[in-house]
Amino acid sequence: MIAADHAVPRAPLRRTAGRVLGTLARSVAVFVPVFFVATFVTFALRAVSGLSPARLQLGESATPEAIRAVESQWGLDRPFLAQYWSWLSGVLHGDLGTSWVNGADVSTLIGLGLGVSLSVAITALVIGVLAGFALGTAAALRHRTWLDRAVTGFVTVTSVMPAFVLGIVLVTVFAVGLHLFPSAGYVPADLGIGPWLAHITLPALALSFDVIADVARQLRTGLVTAYRENYVLGAVVRGLPPRRIFFGHVLRNAIGPALATVGLKFPSLVGASVVTEWIFGLQGFGRFANDSAQNGDVPAVQGVLVVSIVLVVAFNLVINVVLGRVSPAANRGV
Repeated sequence: MIAADHAVPRAPLRRTAGRVLGTLARSVAVFVPVFFVATFVTFALRAVSGLSPARLQLGESATPEAIRAVESQWGLDRPFLAQYWSWLSGVLHGDLGTSWVNGADVSTLIGLGLGVSLSVAITALVIGVLAGFALGTAAALRHRTWLDRAVTGFVTVTSVMPAFVLGIVLVTVFAVGLHLFPSAGYVPADLGIGPWLAHITLPALALSFDVIADVARQLRTGLVTAYRENYVLGAVVRGLPPRRIFFGHVLRNAIGPALATVGLKFPSLVGASVVTEWIFGLQGFGRFANDSAQNGDVPAVQGVLVVSIVLVVAFNLVINVVLGRVSPAANRGV
């Protein structure tokens, strides 16, 4: 009897684990080829660009012999596929190469800016998701009322406002006017959670409005549509409480597009806006990418692209697993 009693709750757990593993396996089967194709295209950028470390180090007046000597030091005289395999092997071991400009390790240089950008991006994502879900839900539950119109107007205005404009407004009001937050700079979290949070709040707010607008818009549309479905009417007829109808039936079927929007927004948040980073004095991932491109530092640009690909792939894997867990449509492969 004891074994039988314990076997009952284990069956749903096994089914849930099976669905999660199935979703994860399907996602990996899609994203692994995408990663390798993307890295190949990324590495091919150097050959297409025609850039060379010899030009950066020796100048335009360098002799052909000097150029060949420098390129031989960097291994650029080998066949293209041999160069790609050597580079990809290093990438898979966490080695993104060496900067052409200053000879520093690209992984180290990216790590310095990535911590800043991830701090701002994750905070902006949390703010955007929480506020977007609250506004979208409120608008859907008060459909065709003044609240619905107010939320719709707010997300319409904020969706067309550039992040750097919002950043300037936030700095002017909350940093210069009210002195509630620092106007620029960054403090790592290991030096204190309070100073770290104070420095990332305004840039995260500036970047979060676009997420708020898209999440609220998608969730409102999904909830309004779900409330019109027959299964909701059936639940009302059976006398189910409104809270159970909302969380058990409506939200689960309407949340998919909003979560997909979060997955699409994450890359732009990590890269952020170079102008926004300039406004808040942040030496982030976006500024590093921009400076590397302007300097013709191909290994650094390739490293930025690889890290961006990994972040996008990893985050979308998480989104797909969450969708497969909470959305019935995703479980059916819709």
